Amino acid sequence: MACLANLKQDIKLLESTFTKDHERFRICSASLDELTCRFVGRNGELYDIQANITETYPNSPPIWFSDSDDAGLTSVVARLETVSPQQNNILCQVKILVEGLCELHNLPPTKGLNAVEHALAQRGMPCQRPTEVAESMSEEEEEEEFHYDMEDESANEHKAKEEVDGISVANLEVLERLKQNQRQSYLKVDKNGGSVSGSVQATDRLMKELRDIYKSDSYKKDHFAVELVNDCLYDWNVRLKKVDEDSQLYQDMQSFKEKEGRDFILLNFTFKDTFPFDPPFVRVISPVVSGGYVLGGGAICMELLTKQGWTSAYSIESVVHQISATLVKGKARIQFGATKSQYSLARAQQSFRSLVQIHEKNGWFTPPKEDG
Repeated sequence: MACLANLKQDIKLLESTFTKDHERFRICSASLDELTCRFVGRNGELYDIQANITETYPNSPPIWFSDSDDAGLTSVVARLETVSPQQNNILCQVKILVEGLCELHNLPPTKGLNAVEHALAQRGMPCQRPTEVAESMSEEEEEEEFHYDMEDESANEHKAKEEVDGISVANLEVLERLKQNQRQSYLKVDKNGGSVSGSVQATDRLMKELRDIYKSDSYKKDHFAVELVNDCLYDWNVRLKKVDEDSQLYQDMQSFKEKEGRDFILLNFTFKDTFPFDPPFVRVISPVVSGGYVLGGGAICMELLTKQGWTSAYSIESVVHQISATLVKGKARIQFGATKSQYSLARAQQSFRSLVQIHEKNGWFTPPKEDG
């Protein structure tokens, strides 16, 4: 509840600071789920930027995106993906965004940033831009860091043998194998004609998604695992291992481990060649689950997984976290002894199509965050 109260307070501050007639940065609309902003460039050009505030906030940052093709804007928005967990707060995110945009357009820091900085300072949350963190290190800290590196040199050398660019050697081999497989597929098409599965754009994005997952802390901490079905980049099995420990689902997963030796919920993600502009199709494979917005056949009832609720800015890692939160929010329970055959791809697709048709007519209902 404290997080919700802080979020309400932060949004109210942003709306009063960056009004709809602000000379440089405007909050066009705001809710507990979404923020729509507009930046006014030096020559009056307008850039619209959106942020989705997920259910895992502030443990994870808002998801920012823009429909603009401006490369500079894209690079500034991308910086928000590199912040530390201490910079997930919406005020800090907006500060980094506005400063980056002003710098991009050779403009001085706009009015209103001082109010944001003051609010952050009152909470003991100083916010530096990602590039400033390393630059702000004092000489003493640099010296200590140097000695620390010297002392752990052997450990780092050992780690370097296990990881390259934050990815384990085993996973690097997977990425290289996928790259070679895809290259061979395209060579066969060039030589023999015909078509290749997937698209260049979808393949590139999925390779990036997989690479980012291999680097992520939640993957390395075994919150979830990914396995490609038959080495197919468009067909993923995801083992969801981490859910809220205060939930009944967590207790069920512990019992599931004792009874059947498995400590995860197995999800399947299938991607179209129109990804990332269309969402993946996601279903539960096992165990059989009741509640948690899981439909017949194992499909999952989430607006995020429909064309209406999807945006190409979503990462697959964030989708996994959202599914974990949704299962808990919907009070999912494992049905021990249930017939596994009741879950199938055909049934899942049919129930999901029916769900989408219903919601296209009646709209989606999103419970208020106060309801959990």
